[in-house]
This record gives sequence, C-alpha cells and structure tokens, in this order.
Amino acid sequence: MNKITRRDFLRVSSTGLMAAASACRTAPILQNHIPRPNFVFMMTDDQRWDGMSCAGNPVLKTPNMDRIAEEGVRFSSMFVTTSLCGPSRATNLTGKYAHLHSVRLNGMALPQGQKTFPEFLKETGYETAFIGKWHNKDLAEGRNFDYTFMFKGQGRYANPVIAENFGPDREYAGHVTDILTDFAIRFLKYRNRQKPFCLFLWFKAPHRSWFPPERYKDLFRDAEMPVPTNYDDDYRGRPDAVRNADMKVGDFDDVPDLNAFLRRYYACLAAVDENVGRVLETLKALNYEKDTVVLYSGDNGFFLGEHHFFDKRLMYEESIRVPLLVKYPRLISPGTIDSRMTLNIDVAPTILDLAGLPVPADMNGRSIKPLFKNRKAPWRQDFLYEYYEYPAVHMVCKHRGVRNERWKYIHYFEEPQEFELYDLENDPHEMNNLASKKEYESIRIELQNRLRELRQENRDPDLEE
Repeated sequence: MNKITRRDFLRVSSTGLMAAASACRTAPILQNHIPRPNFVFMMTDDQRWDGMSCAGNPVLKTPNMDRIAEEGVRFSSMFVTTSLCGPSRATNLTGKYAHLHSVRLNGMALPQGQKTFPEFLKETGYETAFIGKWHNKDLAEGRNFDYTFMFKGQGRYANPVIAENFGPDREYAGHVTDILTDFAIRFLKYRNRQKPFCLFLWFKAPHRSWFPPERYKDLFRDAEMPVPTNYDDDYRGRPDAVRNADMKVGDFDDVPDLNAFLRRYYACLAAVDENVGRVLETLKALNYEKDTVVLYSGDNGFFLGEHHFFDKRLMYEESIRVPLLVKYPRLISPGTIDSRMTLNIDVAPTILDLAGLPVPADMNGRSIKPLFKNRKAPWRQDFLYEYYEYPAVHMVCKHRGVRNERWKYIHYFEEPQEFELYDLENDPHEMNNLASKKEYESIRIELQNRLRELRQENRDPDLEE
C-alpha cells in the first residue's frame, strides 16, 4: 500500500482538485441581487448537543465551534430522527426519514433513486465536494460530485486509507481529522471561483474507538470527568429492551471506565475544534465569509455514562440530541440561541431554500430559514423517532416514539411489546417510567394516537404493523 505523507498531499491531490476547478464556468445565479450562497457543512460522528463549551460543557473548550454560534445561531433543541450513523447521514442528505430513504440499518447503500440535496445544487450550477465519512455502502458513487476524498466505512484515526475521486485507496501519514481538513482547505483554495460551492467536511471523530492526535493525547490526563447524576441507574421500572441493551460502561475493553473513555472522547473533539478553526480562517482569508453558510452538526448523540451507557440508539435525550450551529452573515443575527425543535430531516430543505431552489414535496423536513428572522414563525410542536437495527451490535430493540416539549412516549413494537413514558419537565433525566401508571393513562393514549398520526403524515409504509 502506498503511504502518502502530509507534505506530499499537495502533489498527490493536485490532479483531482485541478480537474474539479476546470469544470464549466457558470456565473452564480443571483436572487434579489445577492449571490447564491456557498455552503460548508461540517459534521462530526457521535457528538451530542452539549459537547461544546458554548452549550455549557464543563470540561471541553471549543472556541471555534463557539465562534460559529457567536457569529450565527445555535439551535439548542436539535434532534436526529434515527440515532445511528448510516440512517442519520442519509437523512441529512435526503431530508427524509429512514422509512422513506430505505437506509434503516448501518451497512446499507442509499438507493440511487433517493436524490440528495447536493445533486439538486449541482444541477443548478454549484460545484460540489465531499470530504470525509459518507459511511453508507454506496460511497456516493453516481452522485456527480465534482470532487471526493473519502474512506470506506468507519475508516481509521492513524494513517487513514482514503480514495480521491474514486481512485485507488492510498494511505496518508498522520491523523484523519487533520488530513481531511487539509484537503478541505485545498479544495477551497483551488476550486472554480466562477461558481458557488457546497463543501462537505464530515469528520470521523469522535467515533469509537477514540484515538486523538499525539498533540492532544494528554490534554485531559489529570482531569476527573463529571459523573452523571443517573450513572448508577438500576433500571427499575424500565423495559427489558433497555435493561438488556449491550452498551454498558465497563463491559468493553475500550470502555473500561468512565474516566478513561471520556478523556479520549473529549481529546478527539478538541482536535476537531482546532480544525474547524482552520476552515473558518481559510474562508475569511479567501473572502468567502459574507456569502457562505457554515453549518455544524452531528450525526447522532452519545451517552457519556448516563444510565451507565455509552453509544446511542435509544430514544433518550443524550442519544437523539445533537449540535446545530448555522452562520450566514447576510441573514442571521450573531449570537442567537433558538430553542425550537429542529431535526436532521430539516437540513436538506433548508440548504435548498437558502440556495433559492424549491423543496421537493417528498422531503419530510422543513426549511428552518423562516426561523432565522422570525421568532414567532409557526413551527413543529413534536416529532417522530424511529430505530430499526436489531438484532445487531449493542442489541437495542426496534422502537418508535414521539417527543413534544414536555412528554416522551416510546414503543418497542416487536414482541414482547414494551413502553416508556417520561415527563421531561419534571424528570429531565428520564428516570421515572410512567407508562404503566393509571393516572397517566390518558396522556399515554394521547401520545400513542399522535405517534400514529405522525407516521401517517410522514408516509411510513409499515403503518399497519
């Protein structure tokens, strides 16, 4: 296997990048005399909503993620509709639930008939580039990106093996977070400046198992990590579906105890933050800031010891809630915090709307553009969640649920069927399952009916189950 040093990457990548830059030169389409915006969409793997200092993290300092929030908006109630890498990434790309785009499990391919938002952008004059973790089996083939630099599956942290423009796999010396950012910056510097662009930078970090760059490996060496108040959950009153989930801290060699895994997890995120800063500085140096929408999000949340768990999948808050930061100086007031419920199905319609394109009727999501300026814009009050990967790694049973501002109802729908009901206002840590209590029966029935309505509204083909 050929090994490419970071020093050599300019020479290695020049052919692919210059080929992208030689694409047909089409002037940006204007809307109301404002250039169509560029897009930079950065996404991490397994970063939950509070994995940033701007969201109150007591351990991690993220000045560059914070900068996006300070110069734009932080959506504090952003959720995924399936907390699993492959389905969530397909949802971000298509604006659809897993039951519609068909990627219900990891290891599946996104069908060619499921059109992604970068394809719509490409058709209307955008230059598109994907760098990082696509994850799904199709690896974006047939999506007509102008430039790609991606690895198969989860990839690896040290000396990653990556293919440029679907060419041969090559090994690159260094840490994957740095290398992906190197190539993202190279794309920005050498792209076709006659066209608007959409750049994806989808990091591997902080996915398990956690190996930060050498310069960060001792960052939290002496830090005592905070222990969640519900770390010692005895699962009393919880379904067997939760009790038997195989993702408990201490049961795996790479998760021997809470301190050990959190130190590595946060060190990987610190490296991501450094590289986010490199991208932001490049946009500034190239004079792209004013006309570029910067989005930063995660593919799913992650348990950091809550309920004695790590990983995700379950419909608990730590698993389904992710960051969403958006910066666009032409439209978004700096330093805004918005608590309205946004979802990963909203990303695709939002980007199309900002680009002045119609949102396809078959997308489940809604553009959040109206929220940027209108604090009273009508918005959703609840949403549907679904999870399908069972039996499989971590053994989390299939389930669906509905969450609104106060209540969460979860249905494990395969036999033996089980249920959970939580009052998020009075029980934010989800410790008291009310599903079997007589005094909450009317609320449970109301949410059960709403779950069915949401499945109907979102065209769930399994509705008769």
